[in-house]
Amino acid sequence: MYAILDFVGDNYFPIIDKIAEELEAIEDDLFTAMPGRDKIERIYRLRAGLLNLRHAVAPMIEICNQLRRHDFPGRSSAIKPYLRDVNDHVLLVNEAIADLRERLTAAFEASLLLSAARQNDIVKKLGSWAAILAVPTAIAGIYGMNFKYMPELGWSLGYPASLLLMLAVCGTLYYCFRRAAWL
Repeated sequence: MYAILDFVGDNYFPIIDKIAEELEAIEDDLFTAMPGRDKIERIYRLRAGLLNLRHAVAPMIEICNQLRRHDFPGRSSAIKPYLRDVNDHVLLVNEAIADLRERLTAAFEASLLLSAARQNDIVKKLGSWAAILAVPTAIAGIYGMNFKYMPELGWSLGYPASLLLMLAVCGTLYYCFRRAAWL
């Protein structure tokens, strides 16, 4: 029984090491490029796999505890350190699984936060350009209404003045948005 439990418990470590290596690669790539759908899906799949692994390890913890605590016929006192060793290995595996799940959760949340931040930057830029383009649109819309009595229509500098006004307001908005790091 000890040999079987020891074999099973020790063979979880290479699986955990492989998942940890993959997680490190994901974490390195997470901040260098926009996390793609495949990366987010991989994080989700790894978390689901770790949950299944935890469900496989949890009963082993209870079995090891029972074997270690109770006296069973045919169990000698010489086997107690070995059972304690198996129990320690299984507890290490369980802790490693919990740590990896937390890291995967953090990576998943970081990818969502990065996506939201990038989306926020895009919305800021689009909003800034919309505000800048709204000024000439409004001024041109007013002059395009063809009112009969507009004071600027009889003025020879009305057209250049309206263009300068548009340019000044748009330039000021551009400068303000650029200074606020929205553009």
